Amino acid sequence: MRLLMTFSAAVLVAFSPIAHAQDSGADPTTTPIAQPSGGSEEVVGTLTNEDLGIAIPAFATPSNAPTPANASGTTALGVELARVITANLRNNGLFEPTGPDPLPRPTIAHIRSPQWGTWTSRSAEMLVHGYVRAESDGRLTVGCYLYDVELNDELDNAGWIVQPSDWRRAAHKCSDMIYSRLTGEDPFFDSKIAYIAETGPKDRRVKRLAIMDSDGANHRFITSGQTTALTPRYSPDYSKIVYLSYLNGNPRIFIYDVGTGRQSLVTQSTNPTFAPRWSPDGRYILYSMAVSGNTDIYRVRATGGESERLTNTPGIDVGGSYSPDGSKIVFESDRSGSQQVYVMNADGSNQRRISFHGGRAATPEWSPRGDQIAFTHMAGNFRIAVMTPQGRSLRYLTNSWQDEAPTWSPNGRIVQFFRTARNTGQTAIWQVDLTGENERKLSTPVDGSDPAWGPVLP
Repeated sequence: MRLLMTFSAAVLVAFSPIAHAQDSGADPTTTPIAQPSGGSEEVVGTLTNEDLGIAIPAFATPSNAPTPANASGTTALGVELARVITANLRNNGLFEPTGPDPLPRPTIAHIRSPQWGTWTSRSAEMLVHGYVRAESDGRLTVGCYLYDVELNDELDNAGWIVQPSDWRRAAHKCSDMIYSRLTGEDPFFDSKIAYIAETGPKDRRVKRLAIMDSDGANHRFITSGQTTALTPRYSPDYSKIVYLSYLNGNPRIFIYDVGTGRQSLVTQSTNPTFAPRWSPDGRYILYSMAVSGNTDIYRVRATGGESERLTNTPGIDVGGSYSPDGSKIVFESDRSGSQQVYVMNADGSNQRRISFHGGRAATPEWSPRGDQIAFTHMAGNFRIAVMTPQGRSLRYLTNSWQDEAPTWSPNGRIVQFFRTARNTGQTAIWQVDLTGENERKLSTPVDGSDPAWGPVLP
């Protein structure tokens, strides 16, 4: 029996794994996705620094069928699925994936019964097989299998029924399955990024709210540019984005509903306002506001209402990022004479400085894992750095001219930021893993700043 669980219209519909037919050569497009058998249910431990070779050939299809997802049909779509998975796994620095273009293409019969000798001869340690099938209702079924070539064993599998427009989500879900199974870490590929799209001359920049997939695909502008958009952040359940909008110099904090496209006003003021952020439970919005020359941190309910001031010291207190459990807030302040990072309790009590590394420190962001804080360290160049919540163990992740505004991947293993090019002022979205060795620039149609990585999609 196959169980279907619908999350929302035009979004992935997953079917749960159940026992498969004993015939290992059964057609995977008619046999439900199965649980791994035998002793392969243990999760492989966190990988060492050695790259793991993974072969990712084109996904097979029972017959080339037309689909809105690809003008050339399901055969070509099978190649694209494997390409997306390959790119995902290559860009995190842990794996050494190959495919699909230089690899032989498995048939449907091989998906559940790999030709082990073919992959052993290519020195593949892991193998990803998959298939894509066009359904009569227009949707697509995508299956994904992970094999250990040395053990000749299936490690994991999963499958999804998707709308044609969501085929990339199936590829990201497959990537997440592989990543989690081989590292023991939480997934992050099936997620979205909000950022500020910038165009125009430096003194008249047009700044629009935009969103895209975690790999830069499916780009979409949310606002028109008639008002200036700044500092977006996804809600903890992914359903909304909070951002700052300036019209004729007047700041407003809006919440954009991802599902409906509607916007709601949280608060507005004639005073300069900065950096709205969600609380982990989604009930409050943290923000900064300048009143009579003094900038403090406030919080307001996401539904609007009266704001509560959390800081009250001379100087500029900006930002605010909650710890994952909601008990503390990290923020920046110049109360000591220069920008530094501070931590306080969620009610504003027990404010204390934690950055003592020389230079200035700004834009702190708490890791989803709770173990580190990323921030911009300014001592000559602007660099992305991380430290513990106690301010210890400083490590630089980047070493460019101007990198700033870090935001974490949903699993806390990658930091995204924006980089300004020297002399030109052009900005772009970049990301780097916690080793600091694997940097990647995301492709955007225009300049980008203020990235915000959302949670894994439901």
